[in-house]
Amino acid sequence: MGILSNLEPAPVFKYFEKICSIPHGSGNTEAISNFCVSFAKEHGLDFLQDKKNNVIIWKKGTKGYENSPSVIIQGHLDMVCEKEEGCNIDFEKDGLKLQLENSIISAKGTTLGGDDGIAIAYALAILESDDIPHPPIEAVFTVDEEIGMFGAAALDCTPLKSRIMLNIDSEEEGYLLVSCAGGITVTAHLPVKRNKIKGIPVTVKVSGLKGGHSGIDINKGRANSNVIMGRTLYTLSKLFVFNILSINGGLKDNAIPRETTAELIFEESISISEVKEYLERLNKTYAYEYHVEDADIKLGLKESVSDNADTDGYNAFDDNTTSKIITALENFPNGIQSMSHDIEGLVQTSLNLGVLTTCENEVKYNYSVRSSVGTEKENIVDRIECLTQMLEGTMSYTSNYPAWEYNKDSPLRDLMVKVYEEKFGKKPVVQAVHAGVECGLFAGKLPGLDCVSYGPNLKNIHTTQEYMEAESVLRTWEYTLEILKRLK
Repeated sequence: MGILSNLEPAPVFKYFEKICSIPHGSGNTEAISNFCVSFAKEHGLDFLQDKKNNVIIWKKGTKGYENSPSVIIQGHLDMVCEKEEGCNIDFEKDGLKLQLENSIISAKGTTLGGDDGIAIAYALAILESDDIPHPPIEAVFTVDEEIGMFGAAALDCTPLKSRIMLNIDSEEEGYLLVSCAGGITVTAHLPVKRNKIKGIPVTVKVSGLKGGHSGIDINKGRANSNVIMGRTLYTLSKLFVFNILSINGGLKDNAIPRETTAELIFEESISISEVKEYLERLNKTYAYEYHVEDADIKLGLKESVSDNADTDGYNAFDDNTTSKIITALENFPNGIQSMSHDIEGLVQTSLNLGVLTTCENEVKYNYSVRSSVGTEKENIVDRIECLTQMLEGTMSYTSNYPAWEYNKDSPLRDLMVKVYEEKFGKKPVVQAVHAGVECGLFAGKLPGLDCVSYGPNLKNIHTTQEYMEAESVLRTWEYTLEILKRLK
């Protein structure tokens, strides 16, 4: 008997517990993909498994639904693998250790993978059943969503005939997601020329920021440590002479950076105490400007750097390079660029300088650009490219995915709103999100796709505190079955 065996709906929790027993972190999806293939074979269902480990399973409509329009049930097979210090689980080989307390499901010392294991469990339970009324089903299980939606991007959608899709990859019951931003990762490469320079070495650091998700949290007014560093260095350059040794900040392009460090060489005639006093005044300015969201911002200086000088001095950026690096930081766009005209309060276009990296011969500026309007996304990229070219740099691009634009005429959305009101006596929240979801990729590949994303309550996803509410899973299951029943 499994730890979830007494929970309802029993078929869903049976498959969820099985999924949790199979290692399925992003980039390690072969076993879970093969499990889905074995399931299809066992139940006599047609299937397709591609080289990326994406899986599609087909099931005919039940009696009375044989000729109804087919529906896609979609989720992703991979999970984010995080564990607490001291936890001995090997995510490459081991399953999760599930815990159940007061109808709350979690995993001991690790992430749970409810995002998006519960979608796969729902789909398998429906595919297995012989008493659930439903139209023809195309169950689509993608891989590596959590590291760039690579499975959905690579999937050949030609075999898919449906233009109705239930994406079960949202984490708050009662919320229907109907639009998301498209995105692209952009890197500006500025070349570095170095000279041997003698002077006083110091390290300037921006720290104490909250950070956050570059899509969901971009509208909260939080400071970007890379941008703050650019502003700091530009104002310093108007008062003092210095050269940059290195500048680095941020860990992920899709996260608002919390810390940035710049190693600088000041002219020997400069009083470092005056520099420090100036930075302290500037710190007060920043603390005032960000007193709501980032009041703990800290701008510090210490007289040391990691670079080891020789008798000829420090191997620093030359004057022209130093100027160009600061100019880019001070002038590249960042943050919210426009708000939606269709959905009140929704950020339409933004970008985030998530990672700033000094390499031997270049400084790299990594941006996550997001927009629910494709032309605005292109314009932001053009603006970065324009300034980069003026500064004699080059550009590179990865992870370009389309927006899922808001559909004013969505029969599926209208049906799901109606069913929710009837079952639960209240209206669901229809929303858009300023972040990328797989629906955007499917909408781009399947013209005319009518899609809604939803799901049960999942809390603290992608952390070791992740948990799922069993009662919400049951309500969402019953909601899903009623939607399928009405799609005749």
